[in-house]
Amino acid sequence: MDLHELYVGCRTYRRFTREEVPEGVIREALENARIASSGRNAQSLRYVAVTSPEAVRDMQPLVKWAAALPPEIGTPKEDEQPTAFILVIKTPEAGAFSDVDVGIAVNTIVTSCWSRGVGSCLMGAINIPKIKERFGVAEEDTLRLAIALGKPAHRSTIVELPENGAVHYYVDENRDYYVPKRAFRDIVRFV
Repeated sequence: MDLHELYVGCRTYRRFTREEVPEGVIREALENARIASSGRNAQSLRYVAVTSPEAVRDMQPLVKWAAALPPEIGTPKEDEQPTAFILVIKTPEAGAFSDVDVGIAVNTIVTSCWSRGVGSCLMGAINIPKIKERFGVAEEDTLRLAIALGKPAHRSTIVELPENGAVHYYVDENRDYYVPKRAFRDIVRFV
């Protein structure tokens, strides 16, 4: 698949099959994040791969799904939950560009996973104190977000922005997702 095709398919997924994410896929994604660009080459991010069934079970009540949707639609049922998570952590020496580094790393992780058929969901609504305690994240470190991973059990499709300009994603009767995107001409200027 070419890069554009990769980005078209690399959407947010919130329902997954019970098929485990292969460890090799997670290792490759994290290796790609490790070698990706970093502001001032600071390399101030750390990661925790949550992959054991027990650890993944422990994560489920510590994350909140799909704030734009009612929980009965946006929250995966027990048999639709992700089978892995990656925690993204900033160390105390993270500099002024650390959130740019987080963006680069997260993009690298999710596109690497998608290239292997693994979907993802970036999660910022997480119980930071409890996750830090459960997974041994140092007090001085900043848990920035969690990435849920799994084999997608639904479709997620890019659609044109509606006339009213609403950017909120929505689902159909099959719980497949539709993600409105602004037109290229509305966000890009060449000078």
